[in-house]
Amino acid sequence: MNQSEREEAKRRAGESAAAEVEDGTVVGLGSGSTAAHAIRALGREVDGGLDIEGIPTSFQAREIAIDAGIPLTTLDETAVDVAIDGADQFDGADLVKGGGGAHAREKIVDAAADRLLVVADPTKEVDVLDYPVPIEVLPDARTTVADAVRRLGGQPELRRADRKSGPVVSDNGNLILDCDFGAMPDPAGLAADLSALPGVVEHGLFVDFADEVHVGTETDVTVFEP
Repeated sequence: MNQSEREEAKRRAGESAAAEVEDGTVVGLGSGSTAAHAIRALGREVDGGLDIEGIPTSFQAREIAIDAGIPLTTLDETAVDVAIDGADQFDGADLVKGGGGAHAREKIVDAAADRLLVVADPTKEVDVLDYPVPIEVLPDARTTVADAVRRLGGQPELRRADRKSGPVVSDNGNLILDCDFGAMPDPAGLAADLSALPGVVEHGLFVDFADEVHVGTETDVTVFEP
């Protein structure tokens, strides 16, 4: 699948999930390129009269939603009926997220939603998760968390910014370690170990999160419940 085919697949997946949003609901708005297609599709529906409110999961999602004309709210004000979010990799209901560094906020919103619709292209589906796990850490905990990740069998790497000197800083003002554990046959066990590390704000393993997955291709969309 070339880049243009992947982009078409993402668009189809995003629009497929957006089509399931009903009038009067509160929608968690995920981050990343595939979720962006869903947000823009929802914006077009709002233009046509759909009555929804969105809760963005990142600065990026908020900017796209504002541009699309979606009214926004917060978790302090209301509950989330459905969230639409992408994944860097998925195996059934288990996901690796955080390629855009927004996984802490994404996990809060996705977990609060009654339903999570995952949108992806076919390259993201695997039999066993093996994508490097992003871990958001307090700056003072970077070294201690990295040492603990090595003891757990992972290889941590501080995420560096592309167009500035120094590391990537999350929307929350923290650092991100991308941790390669290789194949992860027990993501639930690893997720528990990572969550227990002092200084970890959140990690990118979303275990048993997806209620429905929309996988786009260049011509169609496959929808399934893991």
